[in-house]
Amino acid sequence: MRQLKGTKCSFLLCLGMSIIICSVIYMRARVPTELKLLEPPSCRPFSAECKALLPGAEDGVERNRRGCQVESYIVDSHTQCSQLIGDLHFITRPLSREEEDYPLAFIVTVHKELELFVRLLRAIYMPQNVYCIHVDKKAPSQYKAAVLKLVGCFKNIFLSSRSEIVTYAGFSRLQADVNCMSDLAQSKTGWRKVVNLCGQDFPVMSNLELVRYMQSKEWRDRNMTPGVKQPMSMMHRTQLRHREITGSHVALMGSRLTKGPPPHNLQVYFGTAYYALTRDFVDFVLKSPVAQDLLEWSKDTFSPDEHYWVTLNHIEEAPGSHPDGGWEGNVRSIKWRDQEGTLHSGCRGRYIRDICVYGVEDLPWIINSNSMFANKFERDTYPEALDCLEQWHRTKVLNQATVSIEPPWLMATRGNSSNSYFNGTAGA
Repeated sequence: MRQLKGTKCSFLLCLGMSIIICSVIYMRARVPTELKLLEPPSCRPFSAECKALLPGAEDGVERNRRGCQVESYIVDSHTQCSQLIGDLHFITRPLSREEEDYPLAFIVTVHKELELFVRLLRAIYMPQNVYCIHVDKKAPSQYKAAVLKLVGCFKNIFLSSRSEIVTYAGFSRLQADVNCMSDLAQSKTGWRKVVNLCGQDFPVMSNLELVRYMQSKEWRDRNMTPGVKQPMSMMHRTQLRHREITGSHVALMGSRLTKGPPPHNLQVYFGTAYYALTRDFVDFVLKSPVAQDLLEWSKDTFSPDEHYWVTLNHIEEAPGSHPDGGWEGNVRSIKWRDQEGTLHSGCRGRYIRDICVYGVEDLPWIINSNSMFANKFERDTYPEALDCLEQWHRTKVLNQATVSIEPPWLMATRGNSSNSYFNGTAGA
């Protein structure tokens, strides 16, 4: 009888332990997704090279990144917009009157790497600005849904009303910008200049620095489209006819299939696809017969965004034009392979299409260049580069603010405390 009682007790004990273990497993599975996704251990620590670049490095205090689960948080969470905006560290008030009085417009074209897009957007976001996001028509449905979910949380961010299947070096890339310009022209926000970006860009200047740079004596009433008269080596792009293989590449239609001259006897220029344009110039692009004819003529050229903007900006009748302009305008920090040994000492990451994908050791060069933005970054190959530049940039942005800093805006903590925020000189 005693043996039977002992066996019964052992059974009940095992049963009780099993119930407790199963309950714990069940409860952990029931923890809200957004809580699990924000656990700090998943954040990569700052590298030693990065720590040397961040303000306050000499004090020896460890800085911990937070809010790193960007992509899965947007895709999987069911939080309200107000919480999502705070958890993702978006700045929610103008940081100075100077910036509030000079709103900017941004065109951002994306098709992949949701995390990079979100981190770019929160770096450039200010509530007084306006943002048009062009999502490639061929992007995966989950990607589109995630971007739409995020954009839906902001009154001043919207998706382009018309989406293109964008092909590298194709007319579709130029058309995507024009589509967003058409939408921005309808915006009630009194934006002063528009800047275009892609998903692998990241800012170097703060919003305040962008405003001051665009209002400087050199650029106050001018468009910024760095470029020169089309050199002989680039004439094949516009003299031979090309065909866009939708979503794949641009192909030469034949070495004997030449194009006619540009409309209105225009001198073709060659330059960067990146720009900063006045609102009046955007109206000119959308309404002028000269601009429309050049757009139509450019449809069978190679990489037309590298001649279209700079050519129009050399026309005297175009608002804010710069007929005598050259390569002036610090729109991008880019390490081109063929400039190694002259304009830079090499790529510490890797070259793709002769453009450097930055590693963390490239950051001092980027920071010293003091360009508006840098290109390009990748999450999977050199994540530390973006981690570091992001923290360096946010620290600068908040240290320049003339308003009180709200805790959700900060992106690093001091030491082991989740409540002690770091913001360079402001975050002791």
